[in-house]
Amino acid sequence: MIEDYEINIDTIAIIPIDNGISKVYEKEEEYIVNQNSNKIIEKNCKFYGSSYRGRCEGTKYLTGIKSKFPIIIEESRNLIFFPTSSIRNNNNCWLCLDKIKTYNKNIYGCDVTFINNKKISLDISLYSLDNQYYRATMLKSKLNDKKNFKN
Repeated sequence: MIEDYEINIDTIAIIPIDNGISKVYEKEEEYIVNQNSNKIIEKNCKFYGSSYRGRCEGTKYLTGIKSKFPIIIEESRNLIFFPTSSIRNNNNCWLCLDKIKTYNKNIYGCDVTFINNKKISLDISLYSLDNQYYRATMLKSKLNDKKNFKN
């Protein structure tokens, strides 16, 4: 078990597994981290030069989204993560937008397949996952529009 985790281009998902403990999935590795999923996100926002609140305000400014904010962890590599529920929920998962290959409904929620063909099942409705995925895609589009406007 590790104490801190730095989100990087290989990070695909951060899933809570117990009270204050998360499993982080990367393309080739998995880590057990002695922090809840939201704390990992908050610390990484700071690591990349902002605060979680600042990232949420940026998302709100760019997209008009008012809750369950997808956030930009790091701009230059389009590291955009979105929550599966409210951050007040201890079972909130964080998924990396660009690492999702497909997702579909199952009996209990949704199966998400990532670009490395790793599949996880989440307790989230297809409607909610669609909505969160769409919001993250909208944020990515706005970010890319801003990058292209500068060039």
